[in-house]
Amino acid sequence: MQSLLKLIKAVAGVEVSAKGSEGGAIYTLPYQVQWTAKGYGRQAMSTTDLVSVVARPSGTSQLSLYNEAAGGGVCLVIERVFGHHKESTALETEGGLWLCVHPVGVTKPGGNNITVKNSLSGLPAGGGATVIDTAEAVNDDGWFPWGNWIKTDETGVTPGGHVEAEVNGRIIIPPLAMISIQVLSGVTGDKYNTGFHWFEVPQNELGLGT
Repeated sequence: MQSLLKLIKAVAGVEVSAKGSEGGAIYTLPYQVQWTAKGYGRQAMSTTDLVSVVARPSGTSQLSLYNEAAGGGVCLVIERVFGHHKESTALETEGGLWLCVHPVGVTKPGGNNITVKNSLSGLPAGGGATVIDTAEAVNDDGWFPWGNWIKTDETGVTPGGHVEAEVNGRIIIPPLAMISIQVLSGVTGDKYNTGFHWFEVPQNELGLGT
């Protein structure tokens, strides 16, 4: 018995026919592959070594990513956040990533000193819809730890390892909102470079309103 599978588009609400391989197998690609193929993927990181904090973050970020798209434009779907340990004191310690999501209407960063963004599809990254700035003064809209921590050796000025938080789309930044990174370390003086990996996805593709 043959059958035809119909699906309902989430945004348009119209029927479409499901497609399969030549052998009849139905499969889907992970969203990361689809969005990368469409050229939505971006990543950027600071090139300045910034000192981590030794208490819960509050009013300063290491790196902030602002969505300056107009209403109805793209959302920033955060895939991962990362940091590279660049310099430590003579003490062995640990460090971890903290993130803060700033709601719609947050003040746009005063600078935009991370202007080089890497495309994950091999296509030109273009200007994109973002403003990215280091050492930004921000509101304390709620900082939370994400990902695992990194152990740093007594290495002095020698760069160490990296730390990563796999967000996997669990944070979405709509137009005119922002996300910030800070690193909390066990000792004063540790320095990190931090960065974001995100997808610039049209709002209608996510089925989200403005």
